[in-house]
Amino acid sequence: MQTFLKQWGEAANTTLGFFWMALWAFALGYIVSSMIQVFVTEKKMQNAMGKDQKKGVLLGTFFGFISSSCSFAALATTKSLFKKGASFVASIAFLLASTNLVIELGIIISIFLGWQFVVGEYVGGILLILISWLLIRIINPKKLIEKARKNLSDQEEDEDDSSKSWKKKIKSEESWAKVAKQYGMEWKMVWKDVTVGFTIAGIVAAFVPDSFFQTLFINTGNGNSDFGFFTILEHIIVGPVTAFLTFIGSMGNIPLAALLFGKGVSFAGVMAFIFSDLVVFPVLRINAKYYGWKMSIFILFLLFTALIGTSLVLHYSFDLLSILPDSSQVNIQDQEFFKIDYTFFLNLAFIAISGYLVYLGFFKKKDLMYMKEMAPKSKLLESILKYAALVCYVWLTGGMIVKYFL
Repeated sequence: MQTFLKQWGEAANTTLGFFWMALWAFALGYIVSSMIQVFVTEKKMQNAMGKDQKKGVLLGTFFGFISSSCSFAALATTKSLFKKGASFVASIAFLLASTNLVIELGIIISIFLGWQFVVGEYVGGILLILISWLLIRIINPKKLIEKARKNLSDQEEDEDDSSKSWKKKIKSEESWAKVAKQYGMEWKMVWKDVTVGFTIAGIVAAFVPDSFFQTLFINTGNGNSDFGFFTILEHIIVGPVTAFLTFIGSMGNIPLAALLFGKGVSFAGVMAFIFSDLVVFPVLRINAKYYGWKMSIFILFLLFTALIGTSLVLHYSFDLLSILPDSSQVNIQDQEFFKIDYTFFLNLAFIAISGYLVYLGFFKKKDLMYMKEMAPKSKLLESILKYAALVCYVWLTGGMIVKYFL
């Protein structure tokens, strides 16, 4: 019993420590994302992308880079761009960029995993787009694309205010109130995923033995980093399966990715785990609702194939350049989380900024209506996540009482 209580306290402390490490990064990323979504409209993006495929892919990648990291927001925006005339390739480029190349994800990865993984995330995001583009050109699914557009044709058009230039909007208090409301919505979209994901990471760190990971990911442990091709391939395939089982988005999965790497999982396997937020069942279901099941399964095949290819290329390229990260350098479990350092002051600053945005958007301009389109979530999954998050808060409260008061 004493051992369990000690592990419970460590698990709760680790979870809260992980979140404290990442708080300012979340706030910075979502503030930037909210500003861009208010000041750069979907209509402006679509007009800029045009119908030229190469230009569309380039601009789709750029617009994805500056957009929200939330998968559900990305799916809705991708659908809108595709419906309004963007090419299928450009739409896929936007989808991949908005879930892999975004600023906030890079910051979180740098905190937990280091610069090699940040480089891997951004280079890998570009590789995902290029491999997907190549596969689309080879397969040339014209009928599927036409049918997908037809499935969208009966849906209502969304109003998109593009009458004001961004220069006028940035001087308007009403626009900043919209930024505040979007910022609140960003947190509303991810709080359950982040809560459950960080709690799982803390529990795994405290309770799950290394032998479990050595069974799940073959040839891990004992400081082994010299993996053969088939071992790396197994890690790449198991990584997305593990992500699927957690049901957590990429932002909430980063601490767990750091734990996997610390337990000896290969660089390729961890990158595959991080890339896998678009090859899980909720995304498959949403794409089927938008485009039909055939196109949804094709997108799943496309992204999973690109994910495998990208993870392999990254691993062997980094190995060739002798910059593969060393798992012994990632030891987040033994860190002192709560201390007076740059994280402390950055967190205080962004808590103050967040407080002002809440005041502006939800008290001073509380009558202002602003809502970005979101992909339709599963009510069952959302209910499960909501109650799981509430259980997590009870678990964390109990754990901190056990650690510091018992």
